[in-house]
Amino acid sequence: MFCYQCEQTAGGKGCVKMGVCGKDPKTSDLQDLLIYAAKGIAQYAHRAGMLGCHDRAIDRFVVEALFTTVTNVNFDPQRLERLINRAAKIIDKARQLYQEGCQKAGQQPEDLSAPADWQAPGNQVDMLAEAQSISLARRLEAMGPDVAGLQELILYGLKGMAAYADHAAILGVEDDETYRFFHEALDFLTGRQAEDVDALVAMALKVGEVNLKVMGMLDQANTSTYGHPEPTSVRVTPVKGKAILVSGHDLRDLSLLLEQTEGKGINVYTHGEMLPCLAYPGLKKYKHLVGNYGGAWQDQHKEFDAFPGAILMTTNCIQRPKETYKNRIFTTGLVAWPDVVHIGDDKDFTPVIEAALAAEGFSEDAEEKTIMIGFARNAVMGVAQTVIEAVKSGKIRHFFLIGGCDGAKSGRNYYTDLAQAVPEDCVILTLACGKYRFNKLEFGDIGGIPRLLDVGQCNDAYSAIQIASALAEAFNCGVNDLPLSMILSWYEQKAVCILLTLLHLGIKNMKLGPSLPAFVGPNVLKVLVEQFNLAPISTPEKDLAEVLQ
Repeated sequence: MFCYQCEQTAGGKGCVKMGVCGKDPKTSDLQDLLIYAAKGIAQYAHRAGMLGCHDRAIDRFVVEALFTTVTNVNFDPQRLERLINRAAKIIDKARQLYQEGCQKAGQQPEDLSAPADWQAPGNQVDMLAEAQSISLARRLEAMGPDVAGLQELILYGLKGMAAYADHAAILGVEDDETYRFFHEALDFLTGRQAEDVDALVAMALKVGEVNLKVMGMLDQANTSTYGHPEPTSVRVTPVKGKAILVSGHDLRDLSLLLEQTEGKGINVYTHGEMLPCLAYPGLKKYKHLVGNYGGAWQDQHKEFDAFPGAILMTTNCIQRPKETYKNRIFTTGLVAWPDVVHIGDDKDFTPVIEAALAAEGFSEDAEEKTIMIGFARNAVMGVAQTVIEAVKSGKIRHFFLIGGCDGAKSGRNYYTDLAQAVPEDCVILTLACGKYRFNKLEFGDIGGIPRLLDVGQCNDAYSAIQIASALAEAFNCGVNDLPLSMILSWYEQKAVCILLTLLHLGIKNMKLGPSLPAFVGPNVLKVLVEQFNLAPISTPEKDLAEVLQ
Protein backbone atom coordinates (compact mmCIF):
# COMPACT_ATOMS: atom_id res chain seq x y z
CA MET A 1 0.00 0.00 0.00
CA PHE A 2 0.91 3.64 -0.35
CA CYS A 3 -1.49 6.28 0.93
CA TYR A 4 -0.97 9.94 1.78
CA GLN A 5 -4.48 11.30 1.43
CA CYS A 6 -4.91 12.41 5.07
CA GLU A 7 -3.02 14.81 7.32
CA GLN A 8 -1.87 12.10 9.72
CA THR A 9 0.01 10.09 7.09
CA ALA A 10 3.04 8.30 8.52
CA GLY A 11 6.13 10.47 8.84
CA GLY A 12 4.36 13.21 6.90
CA LYS A 13 5.17 11.25 3.73
CA GLY A 14 2.86 8.26 3.33
CA CYS A 15 1.57 5.08 4.94
CA VAL A 16 3.18 1.96 3.48
CA LYS A 17 2.66 -0.82 6.01
CA MET A 18 -0.51 0.15 7.84
CA GLY A 19 -2.63 3.25 7.65
CA VAL A 20 -2.46 5.56 10.64
CA CYS A 21 -6.26 5.63 10.28
CA GLY A 22 -6.37 1.86 10.86
CA LYS A 23 -6.64 0.91 7.17
CA ASP A 24 -4.77 -2.31 6.41
CA PRO A 25 -2.92 -2.90 3.11
CA LYS A 26 -5.68 -5.13 1.76
CA THR A 27 -8.32 -2.45 2.30
CA SER A 28 -6.06 0.24 0.87
CA ASP A 29 -5.29 -1.70 -2.29
CA LEU A 30 -8.94 -2.60 -2.88
CA GLN A 31 -9.87 1.07 -2.52
CA ASP A 32 -7.23 1.95 -5.12
CA LEU A 33 -8.71 -0.60 -7.52
CA LEU A 34 -12.24 0.70 -6.93
CA ILE A 35 -11.11 4.24 -7.83
CA TYR A 36 -9.36 2.88 -10.93
CA ALA A 37 -12.62 1.23 -11.98
CA ALA A 38 -14.54 4.46 -11.32
CA LYS A 39 -12.18 6.30 -13.68
CA GLY A 40 -12.91 3.72 -16.37
CA ILE A 41 -16.66 4.14 -15.84
CA ALA A 42 -16.24 7.91 -16.05
CA GLN A 43 -14.43 7.68 -19.40
CA TYR A 44 -17.57 6.25 -20.98
CA ALA A 45 -20.05 8.27 -18.90
CA HIS A 46 -18.30 11.55 -19.77
CA ARG A 47 -18.47 10.87 -23.50
CA ALA A 48 -22.05 9.63 -23.24
CA GLY A 49 -22.95 12.82 -21.39
CA MET A 50 -21.53 14.97 -24.20
CA LEU A 51 -23.95 13.12 -26.50
CA GLY A 52 -26.86 13.90 -24.18
CA CYS A 53 -27.02 10.43 -22.63
CA HIS A 54 -26.86 9.80 -18.91
CA ASP A 55 -27.91 7.17 -16.40
CA ARG A 56 -28.58 8.05 -12.78
CA ALA A 57 -27.48 4.60 -11.55
CA ILE A 58 -24.05 5.18 -13.14
CA ASP A 59 -23.87 8.69 -11.66
CA ARG A 60 -24.72 7.51 -8.16
CA PHE A 61 -22.28 4.61 -8.27
CA VAL A 62 -19.34 6.84 -9.19
CA VAL A 63 -20.16 9.23 -6.33
CA GLU A 64 -20.55 6.37 -3.86
CA ALA A 65 -17.28 4.78 -5.02
CA LEU A 66 -15.45 8.05 -4.37
CA PHE A 67 -17.09 8.60 -0.98
CA THR A 68 -16.41 5.00 0.06
CA THR A 69 -12.66 5.64 -0.16
CA VAL A 70 -12.64 8.82 1.96
CA THR A 71 -10.56 8.38 5.12
CA ASN A 72 -12.37 6.57 7.97
CA VAL A 73 -15.32 5.34 5.89
CA ASN A 74 -15.09 1.75 4.65
CA PHE A 75 -12.56 -0.60 6.24
CA ASP A 76 -14.27 -3.84 5.18
CA PRO A 77 -12.47 -5.79 2.38
CA GLN A 78 -15.52 -7.97 1.73
CA ARG A 79 -17.76 -4.97 1.10
CA LEU A 80 -15.08 -3.42 -1.11
CA GLU A 81 -14.80 -6.64 -3.10
CA ARG A 82 -18.55 -6.54 -3.72
CA LEU A 83 -18.30 -2.93 -4.86
CA ILE A 84 -15.51 -3.80 -7.29
CA ASN A 85 -17.61 -6.62 -8.75
CA ARG A 86 -20.50 -4.19 -9.05
CA ALA A 87 -18.18 -1.72 -10.79
CA ALA A 88 -17.60 -4.34 -13.51
CA LYS A 89 -21.34 -4.34 -14.27
CA ILE A 90 -21.52 -0.55 -14.14
CA ILE A 91 -18.63 -0.15 -16.59
CA ASP A 92 -20.43 -2.45 -19.03
CA LYS A 93 -23.55 -0.33 -18.58
CA ALA A 94 -21.60 2.89 -19.17
CA ARG A 95 -19.94 1.44 -22.28
CA GLN A 96 -23.31 0.46 -23.68
CA LEU A 97 -24.73 3.91 -22.89
CA TYR A 98 -21.87 5.53 -24.80
CA GLN A 99 -22.17 3.17 -27.76
CA GLU A 100 -25.92 3.78 -28.00
CA GLY A 101 -25.31 7.52 -27.87
CA CYS A 102 -22.79 7.26 -30.69
CA GLN A 103 -25.22 5.21 -32.76
CA LYS A 104 -27.95 7.83 -32.34
CA ALA A 105 -25.50 10.61 -33.19
CA GLY A 106 -24.20 8.73 -36.23
CA GLN A 107 -20.60 8.69 -35.07
CA GLN A 108 -17.99 6.03 -34.43
CA PRO A 109 -17.20 5.32 -30.75
CA GLU A 110 -13.67 6.09 -29.60
CA ASP A 111 -11.45 3.10 -28.97
CA LEU A 112 -10.71 3.78 -25.31
CA SER A 113 -7.83 2.17 -23.45
CA ALA A 114 -7.14 1.74 -19.75
CA PRO A 115 -8.89 2.09 -17.45
CA ALA A 116 -11.95 2.01 -19.74
CA ASP A 117 -11.03 -1.54 -20.82
CA TRP A 118 -10.87 -2.71 -17.21
CA GLN A 119 -12.49 -5.99 -16.22
CA ALA A 120 -12.92 -7.16 -12.63
CA PRO A 121 -10.52 -9.93 -11.55
CA GLY A 122 -12.22 -13.14 -10.54
CA ASN A 123 -11.46 -13.07 -6.85
CA GLN A 124 -9.98 -10.91 -4.10
CA VAL A 125 -6.50 -12.38 -4.48
CA ASP A 126 -6.41 -11.37 -8.14
CA MET A 127 -7.87 -7.98 -7.27
CA LEU A 128 -5.03 -7.34 -4.84
CA ALA A 129 -2.47 -8.42 -7.42
CA GLU A 130 -3.93 -6.07 -10.03
CA ALA A 131 -3.99 -3.20 -7.52
CA GLN A 132 -0.19 -3.30 -7.41
CA SER A 133 0.04 -2.50 -11.11
CA ILE A 134 -2.10 0.65 -10.86
CA SER A 135 -0.80 1.92 -7.51
CA LEU A 136 -0.07 5.53 -6.60
CA ALA A 137 3.49 4.53 -5.75
CA ARG A 138 4.05 3.57 -9.41
CA ARG A 139 2.61 6.86 -10.64
CA LEU A 140 4.80 8.80 -8.25
CA GLU A 141 7.84 6.99 -9.58
CA ALA A 142 6.82 7.55 -13.20
CA MET A 143 5.52 11.13 -13.02
CA GLY A 144 7.23 12.71 -10.04
CA PRO A 145 5.75 14.36 -6.93
CA ASP A 146 4.32 17.48 -8.59
CA VAL A 147 2.29 15.85 -11.36
CA ALA A 148 1.21 12.81 -9.35
CA GLY A 149 0.51 15.01 -6.33
CA LEU A 150 -1.68 17.39 -8.32
CA GLN A 151 -3.57 14.42 -9.76
CA GLU A 152 -4.20 13.25 -6.21
CA LEU A 153 -5.20 16.76 -5.11
CA ILE A 154 -7.93 16.68 -7.76
CA LEU A 155 -8.96 13.15 -6.81
CA TYR A 156 -9.12 13.98 -3.10
CA GLY A 157 -11.15 17.09 -3.87
CA LEU A 158 -13.56 14.91 -5.84
CA LYS A 159 -13.77 12.44 -2.95
CA GLY A 160 -14.70 15.21 -0.52
CA MET A 161 -17.21 16.68 -2.95
CA ALA A 162 -18.71 13.21 -3.44
CA ALA A 163 -19.45 13.05 0.28
CA TYR A 164 -21.46 16.27 0.08
CA ALA A 165 -23.18 15.23 -3.16
CA ASP A 166 -24.15 11.90 -1.60
CA HIS A 167 -25.68 13.57 1.46
CA ALA A 168 -27.64 15.95 -0.78
CA ALA A 169 -28.85 13.11 -3.02
CA ILE A 170 -30.07 11.14 0.00
CA LEU A 171 -32.36 14.09 0.73
CA GLY A 172 -33.49 14.30 -2.89
CA VAL A 173 -31.31 17.14 -4.20
CA GLU A 174 -29.34 16.14 -7.30
CA ASP A 175 -27.98 17.92 -10.35
CA ASP A 176 -27.11 16.52 -13.77
CA GLU A 177 -24.34 19.05 -14.40
CA THR A 178 -22.65 18.10 -11.15
CA TYR A 179 -22.69 14.42 -12.03
CA ARG A 180 -21.32 15.26 -15.47
CA PHE A 181 -18.45 17.11 -13.85
CA PHE A 182 -17.51 14.10 -11.71
CA HIS A 183 -17.22 12.10 -14.93
CA GLU A 184 -15.36 14.89 -16.72
CA ALA A 185 -12.78 15.29 -13.94
CA LEU A 186 -12.16 11.57 -13.54
CA ASP A 187 -11.85 11.20 -17.31
CA PHE A 188 -9.38 14.11 -17.30
CA LEU A 189 -7.20 12.17 -14.85
CA THR A 190 -6.87 9.33 -17.37
CA GLY A 191 -5.63 11.50 -20.24
CA ARG A 192 -2.43 13.21 -21.36
CA GLN A 193 -3.56 16.61 -20.07
CA ALA A 194 -3.25 15.19 -16.57
CA GLU A 195 0.53 15.29 -17.03
CA ASP A 196 0.55 19.07 -17.53
CA VAL A 197 0.96 21.09 -14.33
CA ASP A 198 -0.95 24.13 -15.58
CA ALA A 199 -3.89 21.99 -16.73
CA LEU A 200 -3.87 20.15 -13.42
CA VAL A 201 -3.97 23.38 -11.40
CA ALA A 202 -6.83 24.66 -13.56
CA MET A 203 -8.80 21.46 -12.99
CA ALA A 204 -8.15 21.57 -9.23
CA LEU A 205 -9.64 25.07 -9.09
CA LYS A 206 -12.60 23.88 -11.16
CA VAL A 207 -13.19 21.18 -8.54
CA GLY A 208 -13.34 24.01 -6.03
CA GLU A 209 -15.82 25.89 -8.20
CA VAL A 210 -18.16 22.92 -8.56
CA ASN A 211 -17.81 22.05 -4.88
CA LEU A 212 -19.21 25.48 -3.97
CA LYS A 213 -22.32 24.53 -5.93
CA VAL A 214 -22.48 21.10 -4.28
CA MET A 215 -22.19 22.60 -0.79
CA GLY A 216 -25.04 24.91 -1.76
CA MET A 217 -27.07 21.88 -2.85
CA LEU A 218 -26.46 20.20 0.49
CA ASP A 219 -27.37 23.40 2.33
CA GLN A 220 -30.62 23.47 0.34
CA ALA A 221 -31.26 19.79 1.07
CA ASN A 222 -30.71 20.16 4.81
CA THR A 223 -32.59 23.43 5.30
CA SER A 224 -35.55 22.56 3.06
CA THR A 225 -35.97 19.28 4.95
CA TYR A 226 -35.22 20.28 8.53
CA GLY A 227 -35.38 24.09 8.52
CA HIS A 228 -32.62 26.64 8.98
CA PRO A 229 -30.37 26.14 12.03
CA GLU A 230 -31.27 28.42 14.93
CA PRO A 231 -29.09 29.67 17.79
CA THR A 232 -29.61 26.92 20.33
CA SER A 233 -28.36 26.13 23.82
CA VAL A 234 -27.25 22.49 23.82
CA ARG A 235 -26.67 20.28 26.83
CA VAL A 236 -23.24 18.61 26.77
CA THR A 237 -23.63 16.47 29.90
CA PRO A 238 -25.69 13.26 30.06
CA VAL A 239 -29.08 12.68 31.62
CA LYS A 240 -30.41 9.59 33.35
CA GLY A 241 -31.73 6.83 31.12
CA LYS A 242 -31.08 4.44 28.24
CA ALA A 243 -29.04 5.97 25.48
CA ILE A 244 -27.99 5.94 21.81
CA LEU A 245 -25.05 7.96 20.49
CA VAL A 246 -25.07 9.03 16.82
CA SER A 247 -21.82 10.01 15.14
CA GLY A 248 -20.81 10.89 11.58
CA HIS A 249 -22.57 13.50 9.44
CA ASP A 250 -25.89 12.22 8.07
CA LEU A 251 -28.97 14.19 9.16
CA ARG A 252 -31.45 11.77 7.61
CA ASP A 253 -30.09 8.80 9.54
CA LEU A 254 -30.51 10.75 12.77
CA SER A 255 -34.03 11.78 11.79
CA LEU A 256 -35.06 8.19 11.02
CA LEU A 257 -33.55 6.96 14.28
CA LEU A 258 -35.42 9.65 16.23
CA GLU A 259 -38.67 8.57 14.59
CA GLN A 260 -38.05 4.91 15.46
CA THR A 261 -37.03 5.60 19.06
CA GLU A 262 -39.81 8.03 19.95
CA GLY A 263 -41.72 6.82 22.99
CA LYS A 264 -39.31 3.96 23.73
CA GLY A 265 -37.64 5.56 26.75
CA ILE A 266 -34.30 6.04 24.99
CA ASN A 267 -32.37 9.30 24.98
CA VAL A 268 -30.45 10.14 21.81
CA TYR A 269 -27.16 12.08 21.82
CA THR A 270 -25.09 13.52 18.99
CA HIS A 271 -21.34 13.07 18.74
CA GLY A 272 -18.63 14.79 16.70
CA GLU A 273 -19.90 16.41 13.51
CA MET A 274 -23.50 15.59 14.42
CA LEU A 275 -23.52 18.35 17.08
CA PRO A 276 -24.98 20.95 14.63
CA CYS A 277 -28.06 18.73 14.15
CA LEU A 278 -29.33 19.98 17.50
CA ALA A 279 -29.90 23.43 15.94
CA TYR A 280 -32.24 22.27 13.15
CA PRO A 281 -35.95 22.81 14.01
CA GLY A 282 -36.96 19.57 12.31
CA LEU A 283 -34.57 17.57 14.50
CA LYS A 284 -34.49 19.38 17.83
CA LYS A 285 -38.29 19.07 18.04
CA TYR A 286 -37.75 15.53 19.31
CA LYS A 287 -37.70 15.76 23.10
CA HIS A 288 -35.56 12.64 23.43
CA LEU A 289 -32.75 14.27 21.42
CA VAL A 290 -31.27 15.46 24.69
CA GLY A 291 -27.84 16.83 23.82
CA ASN A 292 -24.29 16.17 22.68
CA TYR A 293 -21.88 13.70 24.23
CA GLY A 294 -18.10 13.82 23.88
CA GLY A 295 -15.96 15.65 21.40
CA ALA A 296 -14.26 15.05 18.07
CA TRP A 297 -13.96 11.77 16.18
CA GLN A 298 -10.42 10.93 17.29
CA ASP A 299 -11.54 10.67 20.94
CA GLN A 300 -14.07 7.94 20.24
CA HIS A 301 -12.13 5.05 21.76
CA LYS A 302 -12.29 6.65 25.18
CA GLU A 303 -15.74 8.19 24.75
CA PHE A 304 -17.48 5.20 23.14
CA ASP A 305 -15.99 2.91 25.77
CA ALA A 306 -17.46 5.08 28.54
CA PHE A 307 -20.84 5.56 26.84
CA PRO A 308 -23.34 3.14 28.45
CA GLY A 309 -25.51 2.60 25.39
CA ALA A 310 -25.59 1.83 21.68
CA ILE A 311 -23.56 3.76 19.07
CA LEU A 312 -24.51 4.42 15.44
CA MET A 313 -21.91 5.52 12.87
CA THR A 314 -23.62 7.22 9.93
CA THR A 315 -20.70 8.19 7.66
CA ASN A 316 -16.96 8.60 7.92
CA CYS A 317 -15.13 9.08 11.25
CA ILE A 318 -15.12 5.46 12.43
CA GLN A 319 -11.97 4.06 14.07
CA ARG A 320 -11.15 0.45 14.86
CA PRO A 321 -13.76 -0.44 17.52
CA LYS A 322 -12.47 -1.67 20.85
CA GLU A 323 -13.68 -5.12 21.89
CA THR A 324 -15.34 -3.54 24.93
CA TYR A 325 -17.98 -1.86 22.76
CA LYS A 326 -17.80 -3.74 19.47
CA ASN A 327 -21.08 -5.55 20.24
CA ARG A 328 -22.96 -2.25 20.64
CA ILE A 329 -21.59 -0.17 17.76
CA PHE A 330 -23.41 -0.24 14.41
CA THR A 331 -22.75 1.19 10.95
CA THR A 332 -25.06 2.33 8.17
CA GLY A 333 -24.76 3.87 4.73
CA LEU A 334 -21.28 3.65 3.22
CA VAL A 335 -19.37 3.36 6.49
CA ALA A 336 -18.30 -0.17 7.45
CA TRP A 337 -15.96 -2.17 9.65
CA PRO A 338 -15.45 -5.95 9.48
CA ASP A 339 -17.64 -7.91 11.92
CA VAL A 340 -19.61 -4.81 12.96
CA VAL A 341 -23.38 -5.11 12.41
CA HIS A 342 -24.42 -3.00 9.41
CA ILE A 343 -27.87 -1.46 9.09
CA GLY A 344 -28.95 -1.78 5.47
CA ASP A 345 -30.79 0.51 3.09
CA ASP A 346 -34.11 -0.28 4.79
CA LYS A 347 -32.82 1.80 7.76
CA ASP A 348 -34.44 -0.53 10.28
CA PHE A 349 -32.61 0.48 13.45
CA THR A 350 -34.15 -2.27 15.58
CA PRO A 351 -30.72 -3.85 16.41
CA VAL A 352 -29.48 -0.44 17.62
CA ILE A 353 -32.58 0.08 19.74
CA GLU A 354 -32.36 -3.42 21.24
CA ALA A 355 -28.69 -2.88 22.10
CA ALA A 356 -29.54 0.42 23.79
CA LEU A 357 -32.30 -1.17 25.86
CA ALA A 358 -29.98 -4.02 26.87
CA ALA A 359 -27.22 -1.65 27.99
CA GLU A 360 -27.22 -0.05 31.42
CA GLY A 361 -27.69 3.54 30.32
CA PHE A 362 -26.81 6.53 32.48
CA SER A 363 -27.70 5.93 36.14
CA GLU A 364 -28.14 9.60 37.04
CA ASP A 365 -28.19 13.11 35.68
CA ALA A 366 -24.81 14.80 35.44
CA GLU A 367 -24.44 18.45 36.36
CA GLU A 368 -25.97 20.42 33.51
CA LYS A 369 -23.58 22.26 31.22
CA THR A 370 -24.49 23.86 27.91
CA ILE A 371 -22.91 25.48 24.85
CA MET A 372 -24.40 27.63 22.06
CA ILE A 373 -24.59 26.42 18.46
CA GLY A 374 -26.62 27.22 15.35
CA PHE A 375 -25.00 30.36 13.94
CA ALA A 376 -25.35 29.35 10.28
CA ARG A 377 -25.82 31.90 7.51
CA ASN A 378 -29.54 32.49 8.12
CA ALA A 379 -29.03 33.23 11.80
CA VAL A 380 -26.00 35.48 11.32
CA MET A 381 -27.51 37.38 8.39
CA GLY A 382 -30.57 38.00 10.53
CA VAL A 383 -28.44 40.21 12.79
CA ALA A 384 -26.08 41.40 10.05
CA GLN A 385 -26.91 45.06 10.61
CA THR A 386 -25.99 44.77 14.29
CA VAL A 387 -22.69 43.15 13.33
CA ILE A 388 -21.98 45.80 10.71
CA GLU A 389 -22.66 48.62 13.17
CA ALA A 390 -20.38 46.95 15.71
CA VAL A 391 -17.58 46.89 13.14
CA LYS A 392 -18.16 50.50 12.09
CA SER A 393 -18.16 51.68 15.70
CA GLY A 394 -14.94 49.82 16.44
CA LYS A 395 -16.52 47.40 18.92
CA ILE A 396 -15.54 44.50 16.63
CA ARG A 397 -12.00 44.85 15.33
CA HIS A 398 -11.52 41.59 13.46
CA PHE A 399 -13.12 38.26 12.57
CA PHE A 400 -11.27 34.96 12.75
CA LEU A 401 -12.47 31.78 11.07
CA ILE A 402 -10.78 29.08 13.15
CA GLY A 403 -12.03 25.65 12.17
CA GLY A 404 -11.79 22.57 10.02
CA CYS A 405 -11.07 18.91 10.70
CA ASP A 406 -9.67 17.78 14.02
CA GLY A 407 -7.24 14.89 14.41
CA ALA A 408 -4.95 13.06 16.80
CA LYS A 409 -1.61 14.19 15.37
CA SER A 410 0.39 16.51 17.62
CA GLY A 411 0.33 20.23 16.94
CA ARG A 412 -3.42 20.80 17.14
CA ASN A 413 -3.26 22.47 20.54
CA TYR A 414 -2.26 25.46 18.43
CA TYR A 415 -5.93 26.05 17.64
CA THR A 416 -6.93 26.07 21.31
CA ASP A 417 -4.12 28.44 22.17
CA LEU A 418 -4.95 30.67 19.21
CA ALA A 419 -8.65 30.92 20.07
CA GLN A 420 -7.85 31.78 23.68
CA ALA A 421 -5.35 34.42 22.58
CA VAL A 422 -7.72 36.18 20.17
CA PRO A 423 -8.30 39.70 21.59
CA GLU A 424 -11.63 40.39 23.29
CA ASP A 425 -12.69 42.85 20.60
CA CYS A 426 -12.61 40.10 17.96
CA VAL A 427 -15.19 37.49 16.92
CA ILE A 428 -14.40 33.83 16.19
CA LEU A 429 -16.34 31.88 13.57
CA THR A 430 -15.85 28.13 13.77
CA LEU A 431 -17.07 25.01 12.01
CA ALA A 432 -16.44 21.28 11.65
CA CYS A 433 -14.97 19.13 14.41
CA GLY A 434 -11.94 21.39 14.82
CA LYS A 435 -14.15 23.50 17.09
CA TYR A 436 -13.93 20.85 19.81
CA ARG A 437 -10.50 22.25 20.62
CA PHE A 438 -12.19 25.27 22.22
CA ASN A 439 -16.00 25.25 21.87
CA LYS A 440 -16.61 24.54 25.57
CA LEU A 441 -14.53 27.51 26.72
CA GLU A 442 -16.09 30.82 27.73
CA PHE A 443 -15.58 33.66 25.24
CA GLY A 444 -18.29 36.10 26.29
CA ASP A 445 -19.92 38.55 23.90
CA ILE A 446 -19.51 41.96 22.26
CA GLY A 447 -22.65 44.03 22.77
CA GLY A 448 -24.80 40.92 22.80
CA ILE A 449 -23.04 39.28 19.87
CA PRO A 450 -21.39 36.03 21.03
CA ARG A 451 -17.64 36.09 20.43
CA LEU A 452 -17.77 32.41 19.39
CA LEU A 453 -20.16 31.63 16.55
CA ASP A 454 -20.50 27.92 15.68
CA VAL A 455 -21.45 27.83 11.99
CA GLY A 456 -21.95 24.05 11.83
CA GLN A 457 -20.50 21.01 10.05
CA CYS A 458 -17.56 21.03 7.63
CA ASN A 459 -19.92 21.39 4.67
CA ASP A 460 -21.30 24.51 6.36
CA ALA A 461 -18.22 26.28 5.07
CA TYR A 462 -20.88 27.29 2.54
CA SER A 463 -22.56 29.29 5.32
CA ALA A 464 -19.26 30.90 6.29
CA ILE A 465 -18.66 31.88 2.65
CA GLN A 466 -22.15 33.39 2.41
CA ILE A 467 -21.59 35.34 5.63
CA ALA A 468 -18.26 36.68 4.37
CA SER A 469 -19.79 37.59 1.02
CA ALA A 470 -22.66 39.46 2.71
CA LEU A 471 -20.23 41.42 4.89
CA ALA A 472 -18.10 42.27 1.85
CA GLU A 473 -21.17 43.53 0.03
CA ALA A 474 -22.25 45.59 3.04
CA PHE A 475 -18.82 47.22 3.27
CA ASN A 476 -18.55 47.57 -0.52
CA CYS A 477 -15.28 45.68 -0.69
CA GLY A 478 -13.86 42.28 -1.60
CA VAL A 479 -13.69 39.39 0.85
CA ASN A 480 -9.89 39.76 0.95
CA ASP A 481 -10.36 43.36 2.12
CA LEU A 482 -12.52 42.40 5.11
CA PRO A 483 -11.08 42.33 8.63
CA LEU A 484 -11.30 38.54 8.37
CA SER A 485 -8.58 35.90 8.72
CA MET A 486 -9.00 32.19 7.93
CA ILE A 487 -6.85 29.86 9.99
CA LEU A 488 -7.77 26.32 9.04
CA SER A 489 -7.08 22.80 10.21
CA TRP A 490 -7.41 19.83 7.90
CA TYR A 491 -7.48 16.06 8.19
CA GLU A 492 -9.21 14.40 5.25
CA GLN A 493 -10.62 14.92 1.79
CA LYS A 494 -13.64 17.04 2.62
CA ALA A 495 -11.26 19.67 3.94
CA VAL A 496 -9.35 19.41 0.66
CA CYS A 497 -12.37 20.26 -1.48
CA ILE A 498 -13.28 23.17 0.81
CA LEU A 499 -9.74 24.53 0.49
CA LEU A 500 -10.02 24.24 -3.30
CA THR A 501 -13.30 26.17 -3.13
CA LEU A 502 -11.69 28.96 -1.14
CA LEU A 503 -8.82 29.10 -3.64
CA HIS A 504 -11.29 29.18 -6.53
CA LEU A 505 -12.94 32.18 -4.87
CA GLY A 506 -9.58 33.92 -4.76
CA ILE A 507 -9.36 33.95 -0.97
CA LYS A 508 -5.83 34.91 0.03
CA ASN A 509 -3.66 34.91 3.14
CA MET A 510 -5.11 31.70 4.60
CA LYS A 511 -3.06 29.71 7.06
CA LEU A 512 -3.27 25.93 7.05
CA GLY A 513 -2.16 23.34 9.59
CA PRO A 514 -1.10 21.54 11.58
CA SER A 515 1.02 20.40 8.61
CA LEU A 516 0.80 20.90 4.87
CA PRO A 517 -0.45 18.07 2.62
CA ALA A 518 2.19 15.50 1.67
CA PHE A 519 0.70 15.37 -1.83
CA VAL A 520 1.48 19.05 -2.48
CA GLY A 521 5.00 19.01 -3.90
CA PRO A 522 7.44 21.88 -3.43
CA ASN A 523 6.87 23.41 -6.86
CA VAL A 524 3.09 23.31 -6.44
CA LEU A 525 3.41 24.83 -2.98
CA LYS A 526 5.45 27.64 -4.49
CA VAL A 527 2.58 28.41 -6.89
CA LEU A 528 0.04 28.44 -4.05
CA VAL A 529 2.22 30.76 -2.01
CA GLU A 530 2.81 33.12 -4.93
CA GLN A 531 -0.81 33.23 -6.14
CA PHE A 532 -2.73 32.98 -2.87
CA ASN A 533 -0.19 33.62 -0.10
CA LEU A 534 -1.26 30.31 1.44
CA ALA A 535 1.04 29.62 4.38
CA PRO A 536 1.49 27.04 7.14
CA ILE A 537 0.58 27.99 10.69
CA SER A 538 3.49 28.97 12.92
CA THR A 539 2.78 29.96 16.54
CA PRO A 540 -0.38 31.63 17.86
CA GLU A 541 1.60 34.67 18.96
CA LYS A 542 3.36 35.14 15.64
CA ASP A 543 0.26 34.51 13.53
CA LEU A 544 -1.90 36.87 15.59
CA ALA A 545 0.72 39.61 15.41
CA GLU A 546 0.91 39.21 11.63
CA VAL A 547 -2.87 39.28 11.19
CA LEU A 548 -3.55 42.23 13.51
CA GLN A 549 -0.62 44.44 12.57
